[in-house]
Amino acid sequence: MAAPAQPVNEPAALDSFIAKWRARWPEWPVAEVFVPAGQREVVAAWFALLQELTDAAWGGEDPTPGIAKLAWWQEELLGWSLRRRRHPLGVALQRRDAPWQGLASALPALREMRTLPRDAASALVALRVFAEAAAAVEQALLAAPGDPAGADEIAATLLATHPRWPAGATDAGQAAVDLNANWPSRRGLLPRRIIAAVARARLGSGVPALSPLPPWRTLWFAWRAARH
Repeated sequence: MAAPAQPVNEPAALDSFIAKWRARWPEWPVAEVFVPAGQREVVAAWFALLQELTDAAWGGEDPTPGIAKLAWWQEELLGWSLRRRRHPLGVALQRRDAPWQGLASALPALREMRTLPRDAASALVALRVFAEAAAAVEQALLAAPGDPAGADEIAATLLATHPRWPAGATDAGQAAVDLNANWPSRRGLLPRRIIAAVARARLGSGVPALSPLPPWRTLWFAWRAARH
């Protein structure tokens, strides 16, 4: 007789997905001091969810596994809109009243952005459909009435860490300069402003997805983002 299935330790599973996100953003323990303590778990879980979705859409040489993962996530997010969940990130996110159905509907657009235009301005436009759906969720999770939605900064942050942009480029530094020149002036919510500021500061390395900032630079850029 097979051994009975062991219950999932949901808090530990949630922590593991957040830790996976934090591993790519080692600046966050410094930067998050400017985020209200009561929002920090939700912020980290939300950013971890976006990472799971973009990894499925854009990661790997073979897109087939990612297509299957996105289909699973589409079903999962639709379930969240009906108060059902399976994924551990739902422990922190699913019960919150957010437009999960709209995010699910935008996942095909995210998959289509696996390969982006080579110039930053066109790439930001291409990312807009998904960024707007993500901004609506972010607004519901974190905003006070009247706070900005931040779709522009979400698109820019996604592009700064897109593993396949710019396609075929031989000069990553020039691509970073291009994105920096097209960085949106419209700002989002406090946590979005902070993570976007860190992502933009990484552009100076020429390989923004792989080059974390030292703590003193993180503190400076996070503080500036929190003030404005």
